[in-house]
Amino acid sequence: MKLKEKLTLPSRHFASDNYAGICPEAWDALAEANRNHAPGYGDDKWTTQAADLIRDLFETKCEVFFVFNGTAANSLSLASTCQSYHSILCHRLAHVENDECGAPEFFSNGTKVLLLDGPDGKLTPEEITRAVRRRTDIHFPKARSVSVTQATECGTVYAPDELAAIGRATRRLGLKLHMDGARFANAIAHLNVKPKEVTWKAGVDVLCFGATKNGSSLGEAVVFFNRAMAQEFDYRCKQAGQLASKMRFLSAPWVGMLHGGAWLRHAAHANRMAALLHEKLRALPPVKILFPRQANAVFAELPQEVIAGLRARGWKFYTFIGESGCRFMCSWDTTASDVDGFAADIAALLAGTMKSPRTKLRRVSSRQSN
Repeated sequence: MKLKEKLTLPSRHFASDNYAGICPEAWDALAEANRNHAPGYGDDKWTTQAADLIRDLFETKCEVFFVFNGTAANSLSLASTCQSYHSILCHRLAHVENDECGAPEFFSNGTKVLLLDGPDGKLTPEEITRAVRRRTDIHFPKARSVSVTQATECGTVYAPDELAAIGRATRRLGLKLHMDGARFANAIAHLNVKPKEVTWKAGVDVLCFGATKNGSSLGEAVVFFNRAMAQEFDYRCKQAGQLASKMRFLSAPWVGMLHGGAWLRHAAHANRMAALLHEKLRALPPVKILFPRQANAVFAELPQEVIAGLRARGWKFYTFIGESGCRFMCSWDTTASDVDGFAADIAALLAGTMKSPRTKLRRVSSRQSN
């Protein structure tokens, strides 16, 4: 499709909340941490304060470690739950399976990741139980841990009762429960519950608490509610290259975001922008919404011509789930004007393609990390 006028390329996109910059609260904390010298390797006041704020947030004693990214957080924490002859159960769409380049297996010395099904990206106690009991002989890796994603890779959110049921099942089966919380803040904003209700009170042993997608510069927190599992985790971090010499630059953004509740405000805003986009797309035939909109993502099926037209106009987004399925991710800095402009371009392109009798949905197979 040729555009007659010169287009102004969008400055914000819907590909990933990783695209967004650093939120003001995290930026200010970084600037403050940069003013003077401070001890290295986590012996600074910023790291201590950030860990204490996380403990206050979850209202319990827990062990907190800061690492550079989500791959390290997930892989190292999962490795702490099992031995090489064990297996990790997760949803077939889980990030730990599809987007970690085998890191969970690598850092656990070969632990096997077994894939389970479940509606809208969620595991169920029944599916977990079936997977554990399917084989218990010595020739098959023994199930030892379960990994759930909150919010899921489909943008859905586990409710407290769903997680509590999974927690009961894992304890009954002698398993550890790991939570990939890259978008944990968005899940809490949707549920409007205290974080403890969907973590340690539901049976979660270890949480990978994400900040990068919520407005930080980099750095995730590994939170062990099962404190015995944290034994020598600092050595795992060091060996894996995750012990930052200037640790305050990983932990200071947490102080800025947690103090005063910016972490939750930004997540709630991203969710509202996704809800706005969801409503606009629902009104546009033949757009098909693929999953319930609960966190800060909208999954929709569009004609291939529309996908190509949006990219020609400069919009960036991922296409990796479903037939002609697109993921549109909103961020802490997404504006209503961004949503309006994006939806208007979709509507205009749909109007053009509907005139063509050849228009039909085609399978999209490209895969990108989140």
